Amino acid sequence: MKLINRIGYYLGGFSIGLIILAFFLNGKKVSCDYGPEARVLKNINSKELIYDEAVLQAFKNIQLDTFGARQVLRYGELTINSESRKKPCGFYKIEGLISEQLVQFTIENCDSIATVKQVEFK
Repeated sequence: MKLINRIGYYLGGFSIGLIILAFFLNGKKVSCDYGPEARVLKNINSKELIYDEAVLQAFKNIQLDTFGARQVLRYGELTINSESRKKPCGFYKIEGLISEQLVQFTIENCDSIATVKQVEFK
């Protein structure tokens, strides 16, 4: 069999496989969270989220809601530091934009809940 025929069969089978996968995986909640930052963000977002009173008061002072905070916690940039592996709860810092303002959250990530301990507006 000639090389061009082999390449043709390979590309034909490969494209059919991609189309089948597109139909099977269409609409599924499939994620590829392999990096350490992505896994931590997914872990924090899968838990019950509690806000400290100081954080809620800071939101009230500048008239923001917790929906923006939830978006930052889902898509923000995570900083892993030396307190991340503390037992029983690790501390993480997550930065992101809420209404075009840079915000940094300090999160206490425990086994069953995640608590927003501090918020800084930059």
